[in-house]
Amino acid sequence: MTDAQSFYGRWAQVYDWLASAPGVASWRARTAEALALAPGDTVVEMGCGTGANVPHLRERVGPSGRVVGIDVTQEMLDHARERCARTGESVHYVQADAARPPIRDADAVLATFVAGIFEDPAAAVDAWCDCVAPGGRVALLNFQRSPNALAVPLNLVFEGFVRLSAPGTRLSTRSHASAFERRVRAARERLTERTVDRRYETFAGGYLGLLSGTVS
Repeated sequence: MTDAQSFYGRWAQVYDWLASAPGVASWRARTAEALALAPGDTVVEMGCGTGANVPHLRERVGPSGRVVGIDVTQEMLDHARERCARTGESVHYVQADAARPPIRDADAVLATFVAGIFEDPAAAVDAWCDCVAPGGRVALLNFQRSPNALAVPLNLVFEGFVRLSAPGTRLSTRSHASAFERRVRAARERLTERTVDRRYETFAGGYLGLLSGTVS
């Protein structure tokens, strides 16, 4: 078992509470909308955690579509399967490494809050784009420090959150936040290289950045 599996397995219930916190659903709905899904589509979520995005994705692909959630941690998937709103005939959960997903020819790929945890985020984004048929969409949603001058105190909270949510690291709080942001930036740069018709937007006071694009 890897450090990440042990960490997220131990904190799966807490993660699920945070993933379902008030106000978070609107972020997830907005992110799902960026994928431009249609009824009958197949959408894959990389690092799906406890499946908090699944209801938003399932609503858009309809009963004829398919939602596939990939996560390396079994406890996360177990929590997802326990929630009626996150299951159904069109929903499938797969325990696998999201950096090497066993999927091809999807209509869309979603990755929320995971790009910053990979050692090689650009390679992970390459794998995700390779999963999507030409014309399909890929979307990345990530936390970030806000550029707002009034957000300095909350940026310190962000740095602490990143440190606590990263298993197996020995970096300082501030240095790990910087490393996290470098990884997110690398993921975004690779998605920019691999897609057209891109859209970038921020919300939640600048603390969330959503980049989406169409695989050519």
